[in-house]
Amino acid sequence: MSVTILGIESSCDDTSAAIIRDGLLLSNVIASQSVHEEYGGVVPELASRAHQQNIVPVVDAAIRRAGITRRDLDAIAFTRGPGLLGSLLVGTSFAKGMSLGLRIPLVEVNHLHGHVLSHFVRRQPDDRVPDFPFLALLISGGNSQLVLVRDYNDMEIIGQTIDDAAGEAFDKCAKVMGLPYPGGPHIDRLATEGNPAAFRFAKPHIPGFDYSFSGLKTSFLYTLRDNLKVNPDFIEENRADLAASLQKTIIDILLDKLDKAVKHTGVKTIAIGGGVSANSGVRAAVADYCGEHGLEAFIPERAFTTDNAAMIAIAGQFKYMAREFCPYDAAPYARVTM
Repeated sequence: MSVTILGIESSCDDTSAAIIRDGLLLSNVIASQSVHEEYGGVVPELASRAHQQNIVPVVDAAIRRAGITRRDLDAIAFTRGPGLLGSLLVGTSFAKGMSLGLRIPLVEVNHLHGHVLSHFVRRQPDDRVPDFPFLALLISGGNSQLVLVRDYNDMEIIGQTIDDAAGEAFDKCAKVMGLPYPGGPHIDRLATEGNPAAFRFAKPHIPGFDYSFSGLKTSFLYTLRDNLKVNPDFIEENRADLAASLQKTIIDILLDKLDKAVKHTGVKTIAIGGGVSANSGVRAAVADYCGEHGLEAFIPERAFTTDNAAMIAIAGQFKYMAREFCPYDAAPYARVTM
């Protein structure tokens, strides 16, 4: 018997809806919000207003593109958290209303679990998916985590950032370089033109598997400050080299802890996820590392690296099959552990 799930994602500044049937993606619609660009970051109130405007047409488009009707849905999966409360409230309220109206179950999804399980979204029946257990490197603007994934509902964070996340370091350093928000993609583009050995930035010495990027950010700022005193055009003249050196340092930090975690756990499969997993340097470095160490690598399509409802729908399918349904009095949450 086929299972068709509608996924709804509204944790930050992207409104997304997707349809998955038996693990196969039928549609994935995303409405992005450009209104935040002029502020250099996401403005929560503006984000929630945009979600209110977008959610009905986005869900409607996902259903139509999937070639189904609302009556074909077996359940609705939605992001309950973590994220911006106002944004989450829009998606949560819509999912509850639609669930009640169609008299179908409601399934809550942890946004971070969605990123980890995005590798189970298939476009074709024979697409590869990871076997449990595997090690997930979750890297985004808000999270840098190493997660041991034993099953869809058994995930253990064995390492995480103690301050800034990798994506946060990209964006903050890009901002002081005068690059538009979000800065990560601009750093990625410039890095292909620069020399990654041109500058040396501080790397942390944190015990265990935890990450830290605040020292790198401070080292980067000091480099700019000291050189701008001598040459006011320093950033303009060295932008590509700065980007390449910054990206290389972040990748080195990420892979150092990943290597330690691989040796500690003995896991043979690595999966990456989150917005920073769209970075071309990160993708290539993880693929090379896995190739050198005989590990199987799962690197997501770029469409599944940013916030999207396909990952929410597939996580919801796992929970639906286990009959793990959500009560209607469930409230969204801004912060939560795995």
